[in-house]
Amino acid sequence: MSSTATSAEHGPTKQVNSRGRVIVASLIGTTVEFYDFYVYATAAVLVFPKLFFPGQNETTQLLASFAVFGVAFIARPLGSVVFGHFGDKFGRKGTLVASLLTMGIATFLIGCLPTATVPGWEFWAPALLVVMRFAQGLALGGEWSGAALLATENAPSNKRAIYGTFPQLGAPIGFIIANVIFLVFSYALTPDAFMAWGWRVPFLLSAVMVIIGLYVRLKLIETPAFTKVIESNEVAKLPLARVFKSSWRKLILGTFIMLATYVLFYLMTTFTLTYGTRASSLDAAKAAAEKAGKPMTEAAAAAFVPGLGYTRNDFLWMLIAGVVFFGIFTLVSGPLAEKYGRRKMLIVVTFGIIAFGLLFVPLFSAGFVGTMALLIIGFSLMGLTFGPMGALLPELFPTNVRYTGSAISYNFSSILGAAVAPFIAVWLWEMGKGSPGLVGVYLAAMAVLTLIALFVSKETRDLDYTNNVA
Repeated sequence: MSSTATSAEHGPTKQVNSRGRVIVASLIGTTVEFYDFYVYATAAVLVFPKLFFPGQNETTQLLASFAVFGVAFIARPLGSVVFGHFGDKFGRKGTLVASLLTMGIATFLIGCLPTATVPGWEFWAPALLVVMRFAQGLALGGEWSGAALLATENAPSNKRAIYGTFPQLGAPIGFIIANVIFLVFSYALTPDAFMAWGWRVPFLLSAVMVIIGLYVRLKLIETPAFTKVIESNEVAKLPLARVFKSSWRKLILGTFIMLATYVLFYLMTTFTLTYGTRASSLDAAKAAAEKAGKPMTEAAAAAFVPGLGYTRNDFLWMLIAGVVFFGIFTLVSGPLAEKYGRRKMLIVVTFGIIAFGLLFVPLFSAGFVGTMALLIIGFSLMGLTFGPMGALLPELFPTNVRYTGSAISYNFSSILGAAVAPFIAVWLWEMGKGSPGLVGVYLAAMAVLTLIALFVSKETRDLDYTNNVA
């Protein structure tokens, strides 16, 4: 899977990573990372509220679970600084291996945790969950940028956006694998068995995927761009200080360019699952509680807000169908970004996201067909906006601070977008008395901020990606 270029005049030249190795290594790593992240996201909605935050009403349980979910997004900027420092100072390869190991170990240990329903673990179970979630965020803070750089720094100059979509594909693939595994176990096990131990299996299975990812990544050689930085003695002693000194405007632009993508991403994956599986009426919620042997309290009834009333498994299948379009349009986005430029393409897509946010109520109100249309449109827009980010964010920064710069922009955007998006969405949903209209307006407003950042930025398609240092 590697190759060595040769010359008739000068003999063998330096070994380079083959296209196949670049594709597999950048794709499998982000697939593992996003699989781990989605396993937690799914459990945060379906399992963790009751197992780690018992004794509270349904809405409070959900908000507590989402708060822990958000811990990872607080850790991600720290991860971007730590892994960015090592990635810009010592190279992409070793840093990518470290990020993968960190995520894999944390995810495996979540599958081993006692729950708060075990006597004596009422405090320690949620506390350790927070620690493991923090480690997941720390790892993901360094993983994405390293994978994007691995792909784009090994790409031909006119194919960076196409190569940059390979790590982006890890998001839909990881989502599908994680949720199919959850579905298989939920079908195979009784609800009590799934809640007792079945939910742990997807976390434990991550160990297999990590081993595969490590095998591929350990066979990589360093990217040509970083090798040139070393040879020209341009390695930054303190990449964080250098990137803030040389590229602080681009850090801000990158953060807001990514904002709409993050908000759309977590509304489509986390909020829709919550909204879609909540009972459609108070009477239905009470009947379900009675059937489960846990009658609804007055406080829970008072805090209830209606959803769409789909079963968990049915809505997960609907989500998986939507995510297929996420993957398809991620691939489509690469050639489009090469042909029309990253900036022009993303401006058009962001206008589409604004319009989409204003269609939440009519689409969600149109039954199964409307809900599926919403999922397909939303995930298609997600692919079109997420795909080009694998090239655009790294292209904003010079080679010797590229890992740090792209990681900081990507992960600070996660705080402004993904960390608070599920929490804000649930609050707006409650404010709307069960209507998702305000949630859609929130998405449209965040897309306006991204649109402004795109309008004031410059096209990055034709820049010199290798001979560019700070």
